[in-house]
Amino acid sequence: MLYGPRDIRFEDRPDPTIVQATDAIIRVSAACVCGSDLWPFRGIQPIAQPTPMGHEYCGIVEEVGSAVKSVKAGHFVIGSFFASDNACPTCRIGYQSSCQHRELVGGAQSPLLRVPLADGTLVATPDVPSADLIPHLLTLSDVMGTGWFAADAANVKPGSTVAVVGDGAVGLLGVLSAKQMGAKRIIAMSRHASRQKLAREFGATDIVTERGDEGVARVKELTNGIGADSVLECVGTQESMMQAIRSARPGGFVSYVGVPHGVELDGEQLFFSHVHLHGGPAPVRRYLPELIKLVLVGKINPGKVFDLTLPLDQVAEGYRAMDERRAIKTLLQPQRG
Repeated sequence: MLYGPRDIRFEDRPDPTIVQATDAIIRVSAACVCGSDLWPFRGIQPIAQPTPMGHEYCGIVEEVGSAVKSVKAGHFVIGSFFASDNACPTCRIGYQSSCQHRELVGGAQSPLLRVPLADGTLVATPDVPSADLIPHLLTLSDVMGTGWFAADAANVKPGSTVAVVGDGAVGLLGVLSAKQMGAKRIIAMSRHASRQKLAREFGATDIVTERGDEGVARVKELTNGIGADSVLECVGTQESMMQAIRSARPGGFVSYVGVPHGVELDGEQLFFSHVHLHGGPAPVRRYLPELIKLVLVGKINPGKVFDLTLPLDQVAEGYRAMDERRAIKTLLQPQRG
């Protein structure tokens, strides 16, 4: 529970129950702290009252409402941070995070979680996975799905040159996604040794430590003065957005998946940049079936972004470690009840 800036507490709460016939209750196998959780933790995104935290989850279905047909008790499932019916016109074109009936899934840093619109939101794996696969599958609930959307929205194609702005979990998994999609050159912008190492493991061919104007100049230098074909903006600040736009070649593609805080675009500058812009909350549900297959056959190993694992009752340390950049991403293990 977040009570205010840097005041995260582990406390007992009533168990969630079925509220709507379309709900499911899942026992969470693993949860985690998201970079976007740090905005309210730091007080940049104010909260009005104590708030249950967490929106990334996977686990075993315990109970379903009477209208739920696609999953049942005992299934291992993964779902998106936005519940969706997966049937409305917006869902059918692949933008489930803007579903006409969407609901934010919150409170996932918990042993039990209520998921609305279970039929449209949850995807079951063929079998209950082994423990070693759970961190990889957990990333699909948000950061891997978001990194994949970043690469997809930036039109990453085989042989293309890609720049990734941001070296958090989403940025690193954007590197992994671009590699999986066939990018020939991947420029990761990072100034942290542990993150640079993982970026290279995921497929980065170049590391740029400079930021802002210097970062843009370095990307241009690496691309013979042209800029990258695709740029993935995975932070959400004014500087990162402008760095992304200015690092792209004319006619290039920029995706933005970092939750924006204080980002404003100059219309004239954008007009003359000749770049395509596309982004927003990742439609994770669109990609879940494909990403589950890639994890289960060992093609991708996104769980490597977790470099700190803690029991759920030490959640406050998990937030502090990420806030202080001592950890890339914290995995939380709920106590079995």
